[in-house]
Order: sequence, then C-alpha cells, then structure tokens
Amino acid sequence: MPKEARPGTGEQAKQHALTQLRQAILAGEMAPAQRLVENELAEQFGVTRASIRAALIDLASEGLVERIRNRGSRVRVVSVEEAVAITECRMALEGLCAAKAAVQASAEQLTELADLGTAMSKAVADGEPMTYSRLNHELHGRIREISGQQVAVELLERLNAQLVRHRFQLALRPGRPQQSLSEHLAMIEAIQARDPQAAEAAVRTHLAGVIDALRE
Repeated sequence: MPKEARPGTGEQAKQHALTQLRQAILAGEMAPAQRLVENELAEQFGVTRASIRAALIDLASEGLVERIRNRGSRVRVVSVEEAVAITECRMALEGLCAAKAAVQASAEQLTELADLGTAMSKAVADGEPMTYSRLNHELHGRIREISGQQVAVELLERLNAQLVRHRFQLALRPGRPQQSLSEHLAMIEAIQARDPQAAEAAVRTHLAGVIDALRE
C-alpha cells in the first residue's frame, strides 16, 4: 500500500497495523523474541505510535506478542512444552472438524481434498518441503472450513497461529514430510469414505506424530 494511502490514525490505522504485523509474524518474517519497536513500526506502516500500541495489545491477546513491563513488546516465544500442549488441544478440535467434514462434505469438496492429497504426494516426490508445508496447512484449513464448526475453526486459527515457528522447523526436518504424508492421506481417505470415526482417529494419529516430532 503506498504510504500516502495508508490510514494514519484511528481504528482504521490500528486495523491496518494489526493486519500487517500479524501477517509478518505468521509468515516468519519476524523471529521469536524479536523486539517490536513502536517508533520503527509506526514509520514502517505509516501510522501513529498509538495505533501500533493498540495493535500490539490485540496481538498479545492472540498469543503472538509478549508485552514486557518497562521493556516494550517482542514476538512471543512458544516453548516445545507449550507447542505440545497446544497440539493436544488441536487433537480434540481438529478431530471434531474432520468427523463433521466426513458427514458434511459435498462431492466437489471431496474432489478438492483428493487433489490436495495428490499435490502433497508430488511435493514429497519432488523434494519440495516448503510446498508440502503450504499444502499441509491448506489441507487442514479446508477440512476445518468444510466441517462448518465455526467455534472450533476460530479456536484453531488462534492456536495454530502460535505454532508457526514450530511448523516451519518441522517442515524442514529431513524425512518429516515423507513420514506425515501417509497420515494426511489417511485423513483424506476417511473423509472420502464418509466415516466420521475413522476421520477423527486419523487426525488424532497424525497429531500424535506431530507431538512425537516436536519432542525429538
């Protein structure tokens, strides 16, 4: 957005800063523990310090930013132990979404999931871990959307946002995409079979593997 077109003050400015900061953190452009200096961010985004401060408060409530008394803000560091705890919560919520998706999915949506599985297989075969990671994220997102369970979707979006650093690290770990591919394909097959119990079980098996990988 050209600087002159950026909102400088008010709620619109805060929302602009909030969106840009959230995207930068989720994309890994801002590293865990990186200091977030209000003056620098205000200049970067063409808004006031007050707008940046309000955006940082919102991001702290989302678990993406940590505000330290008398020291300002930084990108929050999520420990392995906390990542495991978050993933355990994901088991229940994503299992629910997969079970509902197995019942709710249209024929077109089932085809879309199958196509994602094919693309993930190709990414593994071609040795493209970041492409696989993106498709992995997309698959989980589509299953959540298909489920229609909006409360679970909103909770998972917040939980998953806190795992971005660990997701990137696992994607780049040698052998991890090959290991998780079969788990994702099992999730897709169970949803295609319209078997909610099997779909939930497949998600739980997959996320148990994620927990094991986090602890390695």
